[in-house]
Order: sequence, then structure tokens, then C-alpha cells
Amino acid sequence: MKPTRRRFASAALAGLAPKSGPRIEGGFVFESAGQGLDQGHRLRDHARFASPARREKTEVVIVGGGVAGLSAAWRLDKRGFRDFVVLEAEQQAGGNARSGENEISPYPWAAHYLPVPDVRQTLTRELCAELGLLDGHTWNEIHLCHSPQERLYLHGRWQEGIEPAIGLTKTDAEQFQRFEQLIQELRQTGAFRIPMEEGLQKSTQEIQGLDRMTLGDWLQRQGLYSPYLRWYLDYATRDDYGTHYDQISAWAGLHYFASREPEDKGPLTWPEGNGWIFKRLLRKLGRFVRTGSMAFHIRRENGRWAVFTEQCAYEARCVVFAAPTWLASWIVDPAPPRWPIASAPWITANLTLHRWPDNKGLEYAWDNVIYNSTSLGYVIATHQSLKTYQPQTVWTWYMALADGNAADQRRLLLGGDYAYWQERILADLERAHPDIRQCVRRIDIFRIGHAMPRPAPGAIFHPERLRRARHDGTLVYANCDLSSLSLFEEAQYRGVTAAEHVLKLVSRAGA
Repeated sequence: MKPTRRRFASAALAGLAPKSGPRIEGGFVFESAGQGLDQGHRLRDHARFASPARREKTEVVIVGGGVAGLSAAWRLDKRGFRDFVVLEAEQQAGGNARSGENEISPYPWAAHYLPVPDVRQTLTRELCAELGLLDGHTWNEIHLCHSPQERLYLHGRWQEGIEPAIGLTKTDAEQFQRFEQLIQELRQTGAFRIPMEEGLQKSTQEIQGLDRMTLGDWLQRQGLYSPYLRWYLDYATRDDYGTHYDQISAWAGLHYFASREPEDKGPLTWPEGNGWIFKRLLRKLGRFVRTGSMAFHIRRENGRWAVFTEQCAYEARCVVFAAPTWLASWIVDPAPPRWPIASAPWITANLTLHRWPDNKGLEYAWDNVIYNSTSLGYVIATHQSLKTYQPQTVWTWYMALADGNAADQRRLLLGGDYAYWQERILADLERAHPDIRQCVRRIDIFRIGHAMPRPAPGAIFHPERLRRARHDGTLVYANCDLSSLSLFEEAQYRGVTAAEHVLKLVSRAGA
């Protein structure tokens, strides 16, 4: 039978009745009328939209107010060009860099750190210097993640670091070493870079062949079968791509490791995660941003682009489409070919704790992971606090719905009510913190239907991805999913290069 949302959710809900304990407040966030899921579903269902009452002329319209859209705005503004607007469908801009705050601490809703960019990542270092994070070659230590950074709950106790170290056999340890050796060899090719387009120019036929197999297939060919190693790689692919290692392009899975330097000082992090960066960009560029303005139709009119929202129809010479690329098939007329890369559903939750759970062994780290959990663990928003006494805290819990077809997982995401997800979160944390139910007083949950691209085999060198990644014409794409990598640096690169392309076009038109 075709799985309906009700059947799919009912099967998942079985056996997850809430346990008794203190009452916990909370609910779903970003789901009031006109926000979040409601907005996207109006487009999907071809709902009728109100005709805009006014029209406005501008040279450039940027569709999407996430990191890519604001990076395009950042570049235009720095070049002295200010005849543009940024249209954001939600009431709060930021995309995956959105954040919240309560009486205890700010906290992230998704992206929660920025790896320290190496010297080759000039755009990100330029922004970091502008924000006071980097002075010459010196990083501001206030913003570097405090110790301890990571820990893993494995075999009933906590260990330092996320790479498994407890209970490994000699063969397990040798396979970790072999994997590191293979990554170093790939790193030296120069084909794995951030931004990824800079590395593709050095891709050999052998490296391109990695995109035609899964990471699981590649591990099999290398004879890497350690369950600890495979769990570790699966954790990494769920974290960056929202899917399992045996479903991901081997090129993408290996890029996760080979694109970074083996040792760095980072990451850079803040209580509100990447919301810290975004809020500072918004202070500079907020005057260009129109929130609650969903572009529902884009078409050519009299040699220009008409971009329709319910408030206003914008007439523009150029459009930077910084919203998720798959949305273009619903908005742009005529519709471009179907976007070939699926997107992963996620769920995140912010837990407000009135006291810390009993903790045995290692002290709490910034990032806390539970071995063989379906979740990705939790980060502690108050970890960067300099207070000597912090009786209350906020934890941000993450889970990618990685099992099987993304559309089916979205049905599960939306089929579970608040009580179901609350119980699932608490049951997960209870494995490492038996008294967690007595500590939590509030859980706020964010359901993200399309959190990040899922690059299956063939995605990286797919002709449609390559075509849209090239800037050509007066409507250009700029979302990080053009890279198939949901990274701040990729979103920034896509936004900036799109802005530089349209700047050339408008300067020629004005000459």
C-alpha cells in the first residue's frame, strides 16, 4: 500500500506513550499561520495568493534571506551598490542560522558553529575580520570553543572526543588509522576544497568516480568494516547531509573529512550558534530585508523580471535566487527542470533545564553525543558562558530523519504530535541521563521539512547541478544546495559569486 501520513506515523508512534513525570511546557515553533510549514505548503498545493496592491522598481531582487541571500547583499553593499531588496518568506530571516533566546541563554535552532577557516578560505576570513573574530592571523579566543569540546557516551560511560576509543580491538584501531591515511592522500590531491567548486577543477576521473558509488560501497572496496569506524562515518554523514553513509555519494562523504585541515583551533561558536554571525550581518543590511514577503511567482515582463509577493510586485533587472533551489520549479515561470537533489528532514529541540542531570565521569562538553543513537546528541548553549555558577542551562538536541526515503520521513516528521516528539527526545537522552525528566521544564521543537541537501550518488557531477552552479543570464542561483553541502562557507560563496555576477550585468546596463 502507498504509505499515508497516518499509517506511517501510527507505526512509528507505537510503544512511545509518554512516561509519568513533572509537567513539561513547550510546543512547536515557527508554525503559526503564515510561517514555516504553512508557507511552503501553500506553494506546493498551488494555493491562490493575493494580488499585490503596489509595484516597485529595483535593479536586483534577492529571493531568500538566509546566509546565501544575506551574503549576496553583503557583497553588493560593500561594492557600493544599494539598489536591491532581499525578500524573506518567514517573519524571521536567517534560514538555518536562526536562533532564539530565553531568560537563561540565547540558543541556536540549527547551525551552531563555524569551523575556523584556513588561509585559502578568503571570503570567510574577510567576514571574520570584519566581525572582529580575526585580527591579522590571530583569532579572538573568546569566540573559540571552550574546553572540553566533545564527548561520547559509549559502553555506559563518557569518553573524551567523538571518535570511539573505548572497547576497540586492534583491528578496529588499525582501520581508523587506515581511513586517516586514505583521507590524507585525498587531501593532498587538492580536489576537496571549501568552497567545493575550487576543488572540482582538480578532479581526476578517479576522483569523479567516487560520485558514482556510495560511501558504503567505497568502504567495502577498501576493506573497512569496523563497526566503530562505520558508526563514526555514519554520524558524520547524518550530521552534514541528513542521511546514512550507505546512501550518500562517496565523494560527498569523503569531502567531509578531506576538505578540512587535520588540526585546527576551532570551531568558532556562540550561545546562539551561527545566529551570532547572522544578527551582525542583519545590523548592517537589515534595511534591505523585507520579512514576511514570500516570492510566489517570478516571470519575465517587458525585458525585466517581475517578482510577486502578496504585498508588492517588484520589477528588477536581475534576480538572485538564494532560496532552496528546488523551490524554483514552483515559483519561476517557465519552470526549470526538476532539481535532482533531495533534501533531508530534521528535527531540533531546545530543552530548558532548571537543574543539571547527575553527571558521572567526564564533565559536560560543548557537544555531547550518544553512541548508536538515532539522534546526533546535544550542544550546550551555556557552554561558552564565563559565569562560575550556572544552575540552569539550555540544551539544543538534533536529529536527522535519515532512514529511507526523504518524503516518507517528512510524513513521519509531520505525523508525530508534540507529545510523541517530546517523548522521543526524552527517551533518547535518558540513555545517558536517567534523571533527565526531573531536570527539564520546557521543550520547544522545530520541525524542518527541508533542512539540507542529500547528495546521493551522481549528485555532485549531475549536469543540472553543474548548469545551475554556473552564473549565466539575469536570473542566477545562489543557495548552498548548489554545492550539495549545507555549510556556512558554501552559502557565503554562492551568495557572493552570484552578487559579483549581477554587478557586472547592471554596470554594463548603466554604462
